[in-house]
Amino acid sequence: MSKIFQFLDVPRQPPRTVPVAVRVLGYGEIGGDFASPQAATQAERCIDCGNPYCEHACPVHNYIPNWLKLVQQGRILEAATLMHETNPLPEICGRVCPQDRLCEGACTLEQTEFGSVTIGSIERWVTDEALRQGWRPDLSKVRETGHRVAVIGAGPAGLACADRLRRAGIAVDVYDRQREIGGLLTFGIPPFKLDKGVVRTRREVLEGMGVRFLLGQDIGRDVQFGALLDDYDAVFVGTGAYTFVDGQLPGRELQGVHDALPFLIANTERLLRDEPASLFDFRDKHVVVLGGGDTGMDCNRTAIRLGAASVTCVYRRDEASMPGSAREVSYSREEGVTFLFQRQPVAILDDGHGQVRGVRVVETRLVDGGDGRSRPQNIPGSESEIVADVVIQSFGFLPSPPDWLAAHGVELSASGKVVTGAAGRLPQQTSNPRIFAGGDNVRGADLVVRAVYDGREAATSIATLLAKKPAREVASAC
Repeated sequence: MSKIFQFLDVPRQPPRTVPVAVRVLGYGEIGGDFASPQAATQAERCIDCGNPYCEHACPVHNYIPNWLKLVQQGRILEAATLMHETNPLPEICGRVCPQDRLCEGACTLEQTEFGSVTIGSIERWVTDEALRQGWRPDLSKVRETGHRVAVIGAGPAGLACADRLRRAGIAVDVYDRQREIGGLLTFGIPPFKLDKGVVRTRREVLEGMGVRFLLGQDIGRDVQFGALLDDYDAVFVGTGAYTFVDGQLPGRELQGVHDALPFLIANTERLLRDEPASLFDFRDKHVVVLGGGDTGMDCNRTAIRLGAASVTCVYRRDEASMPGSAREVSYSREEGVTFLFQRQPVAILDDGHGQVRGVRVVETRLVDGGDGRSRPQNIPGSESEIVADVVIQSFGFLPSPPDWLAAHGVELSASGKVVTGAAGRLPQQTSNPRIFAGGDNVRGADLVVRAVYDGREAATSIATLLAKKPAREVASAC
């Protein structure tokens, strides 16, 4: 039978995950890996439908059917090269993207009983295998322009921008206040989703391309932003979104209450230092996580690994309305997390000694919000209490724009987002024509893959701007 009908005989089969009883004992990645024949067989399930919905649903518009065909033919290095044409970080997106909501959710086969092609797992395997085989970007035809660009922030947007700038022959220095690259890829996303060795390998690839990393450098403190504008032809700002949304719950100041991002960062940092979990000893404790996004799922699963007696995730809407990946919800359930839907937290309760003892919640009903999304409405008289020794608040994150942006003429929105791409400007260009921005500081907390897209597009815009000006004239001409 023709391979176009392979899906009839070959079921969707992602790589096996580490058994739950084993994986909750540590922080290793839980996803297994394909063997080469299995990856090819799964790739052959693609029906090459002619109107690739998977490609349209991908924020970076990966050439998915094309590289699936290369995998079928065993042309792994060529598949990796094609992946990098649209995505500078495919091995990372293959791990952390919510494919069930993006490419795989849009796959034609997903609308049938056969299930979508395992796009994310193949993307991850191809990139890992190609790098193991020594694949590196071919820059042999790149001609240096003499221009220099500073990238502030070594998160996904900054790394994607740096990759594309080097491919355009532009010298790149990446500044970051942390001691490692990656931003939240390194410090925010737990290792069981993204092993930090993956990020270190990407650093080696970028350094091999000529990217220079200047780490432990806090712009505005260690290096003045104005000095960067003097020294470089353009600047890209990818500073992320680190200000957590405060739910204004009574009792949030109690001992045992944590905010999601500082909690995840502190736990990852102690893992990187190989230190015991003394700061977060959750043994025999009941943990309640407030919030239903992917960060909330990261908190759920981290609390399990910290020895919690129970973990309950509270979300004010129903399961179908959850903003995160269904895969991450499933992993949380497998690992022992209990979900309590349509509950609105109204207060964190005090045990009388300044320590949290529980969370008061009220049941909600979903009503039409008039914008296509339902709104939770509290049901009077439906309050109840959940026992908790630890509460983790995960209500989302906002950009934290540094003062030096506004001081150099960069327009910000009322919520602190950097405004880019206004009429008459290049994509990702700010109100200062030599400053570009992208990622969460422009969008608010969003997906890694959308930050990658912004960085990629910003690099294209920067190259367009600089192509019109000799390097020595850029600073004075703009």
